[in-house]
Amino acid sequence: MSKRVIIIGSGLGGLSCGVILAKNGYDVTVLEQSNQIGGCLQCFTRHGAKFETGMHFIGSAAKGQTLDKIMHYLEIDKNIVLAQLDTTGYDMVSLSGQQFRFANGRDQFIAQMSEYFPNQRKNLEKYFDLVESVSSASSLHSLKYAETDATVNMKYQLCSINEVIDEVITDPLLAKVLVGNLPLYAAEQDKTPFAVHAFIMDFYNQSAFRIAGGSDQIAKALSSTIHKYGGRVMARQRVTKILCDDTKATGVEINNSEILEGDYVISDAHPNRTIELLDTKLIRPAFRNRIKSIPQTIGCFSVYLHFAKDKVPYMNYNFYGYNTDTPWKCEEYDESSWPKGYLYMHFCPSSLSRYAETGVILSYMKMSEVERWKGTSIRRRGDDYEAFKKYKAETLIASLERQFPGLRSNIVDYYTSTPLTYLDYTGTEDGSMYGIAKDISLGPAGRVPHKTKIPNLYLTGQNINSHGMLGVMVGTIVTCSEFLTAKVIYEQIIKANE
Repeated sequence: MSKRVIIIGSGLGGLSCGVILAKNGYDVTVLEQSNQIGGCLQCFTRHGAKFETGMHFIGSAAKGQTLDKIMHYLEIDKNIVLAQLDTTGYDMVSLSGQQFRFANGRDQFIAQMSEYFPNQRKNLEKYFDLVESVSSASSLHSLKYAETDATVNMKYQLCSINEVIDEVITDPLLAKVLVGNLPLYAAEQDKTPFAVHAFIMDFYNQSAFRIAGGSDQIAKALSSTIHKYGGRVMARQRVTKILCDDTKATGVEINNSEILEGDYVISDAHPNRTIELLDTKLIRPAFRNRIKSIPQTIGCFSVYLHFAKDKVPYMNYNFYGYNTDTPWKCEEYDESSWPKGYLYMHFCPSSLSRYAETGVILSYMKMSEVERWKGTSIRRRGDDYEAFKKYKAETLIASLERQFPGLRSNIVDYYTSTPLTYLDYTGTEDGSMYGIAKDISLGPAGRVPHKTKIPNLYLTGQNINSHGMLGVMVGTIVTCSEFLTAKVIYEQIIKANE
């Protein structure tokens, strides 16, 4: 009889764990409390317009690259249409009255940046050597379980982004430009490890794509693979308790009534949500308190834009706009200084039209700004909440309009979300953008283990390694290695791509 694995949550981590284990003979059941599966892969539709909520673009997905190989192994590549971003400038950073393009590829990136900063070419080469060295130290980069460089890995997990860049880059403006995409990982000065920056820069520098028709296609494709191997993905199944006996996890309670027994339980929920589901002496108060005390990344305010038909040309890159002279400390704002910065993107229509149908503006927002409405339900938070969101949305659109004159007149309608929305839909603590924050000062105390103190209970998802598609996949492989070993998983990935 196959071992039964219950997975709590159908985000990317839960679904990808489900695929790997189902492919290897486990009896997999994925339980999702919402109507729609996918977590941050979810999309929503308003008045015929479709919007992304989280996975806005991915990297390293060109033929033969790391994510392409993983997607093929997960058997989802044929069901997903990718639209490549501009290789001469997939990211654009607007800072100090200038605009700077990030080109794909090492040589192109260095050549492009050297045009802006001709005296920094050698330093740019050193910087890129460092990015490649750190990212190559990961076994996932090579897809060979044994090929890691622990010394490099550890060193740059303990050095902050700005500390390392300031050692290599002597032009202060270039040092700021190189972190112009930090909203992708909510980096904080003197806290976020350089390794996080290096992995993300390498990931997108290789190639950058949007998912035509929406990232919910990834969730649907993963669910289809799970079903293919005999597993189940079930929505509207809220786990209300993780059941344990005196020694191990034994299953879950669903919707406060039904009991589902299992040999293993994997939680893709935020670690704090997982701990709340546990009523057992197997988890000590000290561990509970440590997990609850780990800081979270800041939350996000989103304005989802619905454009007039055939009015706004599709923007084949991501735009990072800053109203201050630095990308750092945008999370430290008051009412008069917000927004210090934002990320503006178009969603890729399934028709691959020359015009954008929808887009989004993202800017940091503290949970404290919406704390007074905590405990209220979606679409029932009251007129004052709606007025608050409208004021913020108009402020953000006005900021964007300064970079894209005339855009406001081409917006048919817009919709908004706050950290409360993230909290309600994803369960992430304080509605944070990316869950657990990486902080060099915390060391091991700031990390969440994939293997809990309860035998047979494991964690997966963006809090276990890192967020984003590749970061979550690392966490997936780490979690599934408890069942199969990392060596087996990497060998399977390589064999699937022969």
